Amino acid sequence: MGKVYCNGEFVSGDQAMVPVTDHGFLYGDGVFEGIRSYKGRVFKLREHLKRLYQSAKSIHLDIGVSFEEMHEIVLETYRKNNMPDGYCRLVVSRGKGDLGLSPSNCLESSIFCIVDAISLFPENMYQQGLEVKTVSTRKNSVDSLNPRIKSLNYLNNILAKIEANQAGAMEAIMLNREGYITEGTADNIFIYSGRILKTPPLFAGVLEGITRNAILEIAVKLGMKVKEELFTLHDLYVADECFLTGTAAELISVVKADGRRIGNGVPGEVAKELLAHFRALTESDGSVIF
Repeated sequence: MGKVYCNGEFVSGDQAMVPVTDHGFLYGDGVFEGIRSYKGRVFKLREHLKRLYQSAKSIHLDIGVSFEEMHEIVLETYRKNNMPDGYCRLVVSRGKGDLGLSPSNCLESSIFCIVDAISLFPENMYQQGLEVKTVSTRKNSVDSLNPRIKSLNYLNNILAKIEANQAGAMEAIMLNREGYITEGTADNIFIYSGRILKTPPLFAGVLEGITRNAILEIAVKLGMKVKEELFTLHDLYVADECFLTGTAAELISVVKADGRRIGNGVPGEVAKELLAHFRALTESDGSVIF
């Protein structure tokens, strides 16, 4: 790892330290964003930062720097690492406090910005498709910890990932407490059925993904019929196509779910078309690094 932005200065990765009393470390009290760059452009950086500041406001966290200052922090971290194609992890924690749960003694937030390479799934899976497993770990409900808040507390997702891995799958499908499909552990889900592209609505308990929104916009421009509506495992099993979207995952087809073949068991034409348009978009939509 190269240079890391750490509370106002750039240091080498092995020198970036978090105090043991930082409430991000002690309690997962903070927010983050995963952001990606393509050919010298940070894709939809302003949309990512908007979500970061909304998440912070929702948990009553004062980030401490302005939107434009944060925009420059991210770009400068890319510049310091000379990485036109990479993945950025921007973290804002509640900051240093005491061992009590209350954040009242956390006087200043901590900000870290890391840029590195990432590969969520092997390249061959983008050609062959992915197998997923439905897990028993339910998605956090919107009336407890709303999944629209991209918080540092990802234990719910981690437990689901462990459960999927133990079942021999690289990714999980998570249901809400009503039994409707929400998303994967780090990605949104789409199905294509009856010439309609569907994805769960935000109130079901999903993150409002930046890539999710981009795919919805692309689909509409291509003249596809799009719906944000609840659907069940049955709808997934009988769908013509299924795919996952996310900053790290981009767009990857699901060809098998819980042992059931989806569609023809290979990445579908709708997913391929959307992925092609998405990759073209990443070359033109974003904040210029250099």
